[in-house]
Amino acid sequence: MLNLKIIIGSTRPGRKGAPVGEWFFNIAKQHTEFDSELLDLAKINLPFLDEAAHPRFKKYEHQHTKDWSAMIDPADAIVLVTPEYNYALPAPLKNALDFLYLEWNYKPVGFVSYGGIAAGTRSAQMLKLVVNSLNMVALSDNVNIPFIAKKVDEQGKFITDDILDKSANNMLKELYKWAVALKPMRVS
Repeated sequence: MLNLKIIIGSTRPGRKGAPVGEWFFNIAKQHTEFDSELLDLAKINLPFLDEAAHPRFKKYEHQHTKDWSAMIDPADAIVLVTPEYNYALPAPLKNALDFLYLEWNYKPVGFVSYGGIAAGTRSAQMLKLVVNSLNMVALSDNVNIPFIAKKVDEQGKFITDDILDKSANNMLKELYKWAVALKPMRVS
């Protein structure tokens, strides 16, 4: 069984990322080839990057970095749940990626983006540049959710549809293929 980490990248109060992340996590749990875990950056609460050594040396001084490393290191695949803020990814997500290096290497990553008319796609595009520098493999097929304000009800529950569910399932199938293919690269 492969280890899948789903990371909610927004920490803003009132964010839509939590219900979107829960929805995707519930779909991922149906894919029994993965042992899925939902990680919420708002709960993890990393400070701004405060390690003196470059992450590629894995010489972490702070317990929060060691804990974050221990959460990400066993992952075989990653899904980033991201909004789009001013044509870009949220700062806490970029910060969380920057804390580590080796832990991200040779892992496939998919994106669940959300926003207005652009569905968070500009955030996902920017993230592809970032994850590429971390030696990750970004999937080309992702889940893009437009008009997010209309997709979360008054109780804060994400309102899905067949198209989004199919998109999520397709991405998980691709993620599995890449995770299997890349796993041997992490053994050396």
